[in-house]
Amino acid sequence: MNQRVLIASNRGPVSFRFADDGTLSSRRGGGGMIAGVMSGLSALGDAASQRPVDATWICAALSDADRAAARADHGGSGLPVRMLDIPPETFDAAYNDVANSALWFVHHMLFNTPEQPRFGAAFQRDWQSYVVYNEAFATALADEAEQAALGARALIQDYHLALVPRMLRDRAPKLRIGHFSHTPWAPPAYYRMLPDPVGQAILDGILGADHAGFLAARWAEAFLACCAELLGADVDDAGRVSYRGHVTEVGVHPLGVDAPELRIRARADDVAQHMATLGRLAGGRQLIVRVDRTELSKNILGGLAAYRELLTTRPQWRGRVVHLAFAYPSRSALPEYRAYTEQVQRSAAEINAEFGTPDWTPLVMEVKDDYARSLAACRIADVLLINPIRDGMNLVAQEGPVLSDRGCALVLSREAGAAALLGEDALLVNPYDIAETAGALDRALAMAPGERRRRSAALAAAAEGRAPARWLGELLTALDSG
Repeated sequence: MNQRVLIASNRGPVSFRFADDGTLSSRRGGGGMIAGVMSGLSALGDAASQRPVDATWICAALSDADRAAARADHGGSGLPVRMLDIPPETFDAAYNDVANSALWFVHHMLFNTPEQPRFGAAFQRDWQSYVVYNEAFATALADEAEQAALGARALIQDYHLALVPRMLRDRAPKLRIGHFSHTPWAPPAYYRMLPDPVGQAILDGILGADHAGFLAARWAEAFLACCAELLGADVDDAGRVSYRGHVTEVGVHPLGVDAPELRIRARADDVAQHMATLGRLAGGRQLIVRVDRTELSKNILGGLAAYRELLTTRPQWRGRVVHLAFAYPSRSALPEYRAYTEQVQRSAAEINAEFGTPDWTPLVMEVKDDYARSLAACRIADVLLINPIRDGMNLVAQEGPVLSDRGCALVLSREAGAAALLGEDALLVNPYDIAETAGALDRALAMAPGERRRRSAALAAAAEGRAPARWLGELLTALDSG
């Protein structure tokens, strides 16, 4: 019997663009959530031939080309994809002004509270767009569920679609529904920054699911506390929430990496070419590597400050280490992100101006998307620096040790969800403590090769043990057993 699975997310597994002749071409979508779900579906389909996965993915059309593909019912991802042609102004308000400017900032605790947030009439209009956006997904899911065989499951992804489980419950009361949060969850005191009706609606929306999943126990515990304090919901010791006559089970499901697929991709010729180029840049020196999006929560500025502190307080490393800092552009539609990216680039230039010599460039900073180069950097890294202010999990912290050719030390923020999975063999730091982070970089650079290899192997094993197939399988099992 097939496992009929309906996946819903803002971004889908495929994106489209117009060729010069006006025709549509497609490419696989990016991001950790997309990669995790796609890898999990593929692995489960291969491993469980007695119960193959029959999936349909519902997502938003993000561009004019996507919208044209949605209207033409264009395929292109290897599995059925239903793109929703949501009006651009509705999408923009829901995605940029509510999901990314309010919900993301709350859960990552990013607000500069003397200045923001300010929830006025404009936000109320944006919130109505968020409601309409979620209703479009709930309607599409209900339509797909009606056409599906008995036993279908809906897995709704992330904060963009927090209202969908309740809306879908009202439309398809017999459907088994799951919601998974790929971000942190804010504790009640911070979560209360949201207007009361909004904060309560988000919680009520997720509690329409039969199962609500989180990447780390601390995020699940914060959600449960919000349910109890803001809704007055009954929360038991087993993590079950009773509210409005329905019980939602809350579970923790860490997401690791598809190590075999990652290693195959990292052996490609384009990666080897980047390794040679980066090796020449290093000139035999040790490499501190970071790979991030220019996302405020990733704390790139804090990492650069720690590297500067390392060179200032431990001058023995001058001329003996190079920091490769590769960042992918992120959310350039938001002014805060454009300003942050400019500040990152200024800080990098200042470090090179202060410490650089004719034969040593201490920092190589590039803000562009180059996946092959990032894989190459992870393969040759001596130290991997991952220091987010808050992070739901962080896959780069896992990918680095999996890809490392000779073993790398991991300096990891204790505020990343990955700290619960990798903390025993990483060097954990407080991301706000620049001196501590600089000290951890010093310790990592000075670590004996054997110790570095031992730690790296243990980190890689932990990441492989939480492969996407296991993550997705756990979510399906939780829905089956509820």
